[in-house]
Amino acid sequence: MTPLDQLTALGQAVWFDYIRRSFTRAGDLQALIDQGVRGVTSNPAIFEQAIAGSDDYDEDIRRLAGENRSVVEIYEALAIEDIRQAADLLRPLYDRTDGRDGYVSLEVSPALAHDTAGTAADAKRLFAATDRPNLMIKIPATPAGIPAIESVIAAGINVNVTLIFSLAQYEAAAGAYISGLEKLHETGRALGQTASVASFFVSRVDTAVDDALEKIGRSDLQGLTAIDNARLAYARFREIFAGDRWDTLAAVGARIQRPLWASTGTKNPAYADTLYVDNLIGPDTVNTLPPATLQAFIDHGRASLTIDKDVSGARSRIAALAEIGIRLETITGQLLEQGVAAFAKPFESLMKSLEEKKDRLSGSGNA
Repeated sequence: MTPLDQLTALGQAVWFDYIRRSFTRAGDLQALIDQGVRGVTSNPAIFEQAIAGSDDYDEDIRRLAGENRSVVEIYEALAIEDIRQAADLLRPLYDRTDGRDGYVSLEVSPALAHDTAGTAADAKRLFAATDRPNLMIKIPATPAGIPAIESVIAAGINVNVTLIFSLAQYEAAAGAYISGLEKLHETGRALGQTASVASFFVSRVDTAVDDALEKIGRSDLQGLTAIDNARLAYARFREIFAGDRWDTLAAVGARIQRPLWASTGTKNPAYADTLYVDNLIGPDTVNTLPPATLQAFIDHGRASLTIDKDVSGARSRIAALAEIGIRLETITGQLLEQGVAAFAKPFESLMKSLEEKKDRLSGSGNA
């Protein structure tokens, strides 16, 4: 049994936070699937590194430029092809698990983070264009994104709710999923083929809170908040997906919306490189790992049930932050704003790089 299989046995699915055409076509993704990887996530920053940082896509860029495609159209064509290839490799797992795993995530345009109608329309368009049942559309948990999530779920489209930093955001995301399923059920459609995960960001919380703690000399609380925050979200997950309202949906085939731990690469070199994997393992969860963290866990990670460890202590430590003047809700609000910007910037950079590549590869004598 591989280390990833051990996590599967504990109820946690590992998804891979990376995509690149050569990686997929060379068999590297299939090798990871064989080791126990059960899904793939992507974001604008990952696509920027893949497309702008390699020549994997140059032939297609030249062809698409010759078809007079716009830069945005070229990007979408490249991204959708990558997503389709990954989805096809994961399709046997998707079928074998009856749609529990085997998903690939593609994000709506970062420019739409504050546009409800635009986000919903983009999600529906991308899902139709990709034409794979094991696609999840990533929608950020911004105030505008939450009603879009409900609308997209109500249309029977899988959603990866991204950029969740706070319990309030998490509750809103879960609520949007449940309301969307209720609307989907009202249309008479089956619920079992619509899935969702709630991507709760982890390491960035420690980075921000640790900095605030450093300023007031409270090193005793450093490196704890991110895991505590995630454990409280998991406890809330167990409460939300129980009771009469949820039981009514579950009785007609609805799937729970699993918490997904995101941003789990360790940013502080003083912390263990598997810190945000080892301490967040439990049933009905997903952890999406960047390449370095995935390899670190395979090499020396510890697979044991940890997600519900010391929840009362987590509540006490989160409360202690407020007592010493650190407002977690303010920090997580700032992290959401930064997260939206962090995905918009590489997307803009990618558009610029694609424009340059398009001109170079299709220019007279430059190809």
